[in-house]
Amino acid sequence: MSLLCFRTWEHFSCVAVYEGSDRSRFHQKYLNLYSEDERRSHGFETTWGMNSLTSKLTEEQRKQLCDLLGNVELSLLYKASVHGYQASAFHQRCDRQGPTLIVAYNRSGYIFGGYTSVEYARSGQYITDKEAFLFSFQGKIPVRIKINSGHHARLDDAGVPSFGQQLYFCYNNQPVVNNSGSNAFSVNTATMYGNDTQLTECEVYKVEKSVIRKGSQVSTEEKPWRNVLWTAEQRDKLMEMIRNYKPLVTSVSCFRILMIGPVGAGKSSFFNSINSIFMSRITSKAMSGSAATSLTTQFRTYPVKDGREGKLLPFVLCDTMGLEEQSGAGLDIEDISSIFQGHVPDRYKFNPTTPFQPDEQKSSRPASLQEKIHCVVYVIDATKISLMSDKLQEKLASIRRKVNSLSIPQIVLMTKVDEACPLVEKDLQNTYASSYIKTKVQEVSSRLGVPVSCVLPVKNYSQELELELNCDVLLLTALQQMLNFADDYLDDADHVENKPK
Repeated sequence: MSLLCFRTWEHFSCVAVYEGSDRSRFHQKYLNLYSEDERRSHGFETTWGMNSLTSKLTEEQRKQLCDLLGNVELSLLYKASVHGYQASAFHQRCDRQGPTLIVAYNRSGYIFGGYTSVEYARSGQYITDKEAFLFSFQGKIPVRIKINSGHHARLDDAGVPSFGQQLYFCYNNQPVVNNSGSNAFSVNTATMYGNDTQLTECEVYKVEKSVIRKGSQVSTEEKPWRNVLWTAEQRDKLMEMIRNYKPLVTSVSCFRILMIGPVGAGKSSFFNSINSIFMSRITSKAMSGSAATSLTTQFRTYPVKDGREGKLLPFVLCDTMGLEEQSGAGLDIEDISSIFQGHVPDRYKFNPTTPFQPDEQKSSRPASLQEKIHCVVYVIDATKISLMSDKLQEKLASIRRKVNSLSIPQIVLMTKVDEACPLVEKDLQNTYASSYIKTKVQEVSSRLGVPVSCVLPVKNYSQELELELNCDVLLLTALQQMLNFADDYLDDADHVENKPK
């Protein structure tokens, strides 16, 4: 006698079937009720022996989620269409299973969910979990939404799975997701799930660290896709190289590097971070922070000193008003052209409705190489690359066309890598070991039309009170590359200017 394990939409049953024609008739009667695609799409599996659930995730989606979580394996514990949408069914299969990932699907095709590193136990306690996050696939990439500071990740009760007492899955034991309006997570329901609250499926996965077995392929953590020395000696070497860097062109005393990017991407924070490294303490000279509109309203040129009483370093970081997608808001493209040409003075206050108008005397003569911009840096938030609107992307494309026409070198500074990837959040040395960060680098390269080699991931200082070695190495490596590119531009521009006519 054999045991046939038979899973349907509503229940799981085990039926004893005798060898021979009886088994064939049973198999024919029940298995042919549904097509193979129907069975798989609803988690319906028929096997001789042990039963297994079928994940609704594609292999690529599973890989992206594993990359987001950092070198893990996912095991399907619960499937609402099979086990039911009741809280009791969820807890029966998911309690005491360690870290878990919820993946929900709705009628509009959105895939979204949440992760908690603390297991479900129906303890009745509020759970603090700094690693908890929500996510939503934006195109092919899952975008992470971190929990806001000072909030509990969830209430560990006997109810349906929820996050921050805000987002409830299988709400009221129904195929529904509900947003209570709390602010534990900064959720945009239109972006996250298209405001479609009706679920077609809800799955829960056990999250386990991948085990690297002897003789198996080396994990991405052991094979970084870029090589960086994370040592104090390397930091000191980079600082010394930057101190001693001199433009090849004698008429230029320092490199002028222009920072351009959307509101809140981290332009001003990058200057503050570089300034902090050379001042050997956290500084906040440039206004930075989080706001809906740009905190920077003036064109600022920030020199950096080598210590409090030290000499000026051979570069100036130029900060601009943030880009916004609406017309008549944020930095105007005409203003950017004037900045490139060296016509805009320090502390000029931008007016989004009226482009900069240089005075006649200055506009009548071309700016010197010393006054022009020598390298353009696009500052892009790694957590918002997939959310970039078409209008903002077109603005950046227009700027790039202008920069290309002037042959100014361009770099992308991809900020907030720690917020984008939990693996990097745990240890910045994983920046170039994270396949998720590599995916984001490739995505921003494609969106902005710059080579992958010109995209540099960094973490700015934002809430720290002390300097941190790994953060310094990333920031200084990026600055060193900017100086290299600026030097190449000056060398080429000098040859053009001095070319016999």
